Amino acid sequence: MKQGLSLRVSQHLALTPQLQQSIRLLQLSTLELSQEVEQMLDENPFLERTAEEAAREEFGLDTADAPVPRDEGESDFAPPAASAPAETTSTTTADTDGPAAEITEREPDWEGDGTVDMAAPDDSEWGSDAPARQNNLGDDERADATELARSQESLQSFLHRQALSLRLNENDSAALRFLIESLNDDGYLEDSLPALASGLAGDDNDQFDDLVHHFQVALGLLQSLEPAGVGARDLGECLGIQLRAMASEDETDEEALVRKTAITVCKQPMELLARRDFKRLATLTRSSEELVRSALQIIARLEPKPGRRFVDVERNIVIPDVIVTKTGRGTNVKFRVMLNPEVMPRLRVHDIYAGALKSHKGEGSQALSQRLQEARWFIKNIQQRFDTILRVSNAIVERQKSYFVHGELAMRPLVLREIADELGLHESTISRVTTAKYMSTPFGTVELKYFFGSALGTETGGNASSTAVRALIKQFVSSESIKKPLSDSQISEMLKEQGIECARRTVAKYREALRIAPANLRKAL
Repeated sequence: MKQGLSLRVSQHLALTPQLQQSIRLLQLSTLELSQEVEQMLDENPFLERTAEEAAREEFGLDTADAPVPRDEGESDFAPPAASAPAETTSTTTADTDGPAAEITEREPDWEGDGTVDMAAPDDSEWGSDAPARQNNLGDDERADATELARSQESLQSFLHRQALSLRLNENDSAALRFLIESLNDDGYLEDSLPALASGLAGDDNDQFDDLVHHFQVALGLLQSLEPAGVGARDLGECLGIQLRAMASEDETDEEALVRKTAITVCKQPMELLARRDFKRLATLTRSSEELVRSALQIIARLEPKPGRRFVDVERNIVIPDVIVTKTGRGTNVKFRVMLNPEVMPRLRVHDIYAGALKSHKGEGSQALSQRLQEARWFIKNIQQRFDTILRVSNAIVERQKSYFVHGELAMRPLVLREIADELGLHESTISRVTTAKYMSTPFGTVELKYFFGSALGTETGGNASSTAVRALIKQFVSSESIKKPLSDSQISEMLKEQGIECARRTVAKYREALRIAPANLRKAL
């Protein structure tokens, strides 16, 4: 084979480390981004967090790609003249009678010192109708939601505090503490007593029997504590504990009979209660159907998850990334879109360390220079992340302005490609932006993905959003007769009367997504 040299021109896409970091930061949620920032602050000495009241300096992001200077000369970190920060909000005018007005969007000024911050929102944006909320922290302090969540007492702590008032020997007290720590978030004891004892005793049969005995004593004590129903092994036992705790001296004979019947009903298979099979339950409990119906009315008022109110609410807190506020009335309704300043980390490059590196030419300066470059890129990528979120949010508000005026019934069909084509981005980028990012709207805080839904055909040839169809189904069910609930076929016919073609299977799928029980389970007692 003859050897030779040839020149060939080709194009290929290379994912640089900076681009990979930008993509990864874009798909992180607010909590994950906070953790990423904390980790970077610990690892990179050139990165520091700025105080809110600290004076801001221009950093110059246009030099983020430039190599770190290694010679003496004018410092690249000298702050240029500060410029007035531009608003990071945009206003959408919704005209319900005519075409929507254009959204005027201003490019955010990301503060030249690398600080990821926006112009402080004017208090007037939030309106002045609602009075200021008072709290026990004084006028100059405000209670933070996460701090309030952390201060909530856990179920285990609540039970341990009650156990202190019981006079128990050392073994029974230790057994009770062990059972309390073995409860799940709902207040149930998932493992059996022999299984718990076996895990502690191992192959020692004598110790196993002794542990089972102490666990049985401790279980009775645990089930006598508040909240009623805690320590149950299954739902039937949980409901029975609550029913027995309802006994009182002023209880009439009729009320006592209904309560005892309810206890007997709870010992039957739970499938019969779910199906409201009154005849079968009456036969098993040897009671009349009327008495069983009265018993089920009492059972329906019980708490199936005693530990529900003790669940750590911090895990359920949703902090919006974007805030949309409504101003004006009638045809002059406007929507102001802004980033939530509470979720944006305020970062900058450490001036002293960067200046020291500039004058240092010794060993190890190359590695430190790379660290400085990483700090610059991290700040720039965070800024780009919030810029992209704001652009996508503006486009969503423009497309779904009817939702912000009338609610979810006015939601329009929207797919990722429409937003991607409008902003000149890839669909995968829009998908990353809308995942685990939340928007505070006049109708509540929702995920950005909530605004995207498939289209269903209508009789007029148009399209209806699947989100709006779900809202209609929810509305139909909420207004149905409790004695004759609507079936999926009836709901499908009602949607056809509204001009929406929706098959029965599709209705069933949407109903299950809304966590609405079938018609036979929604029937009144």
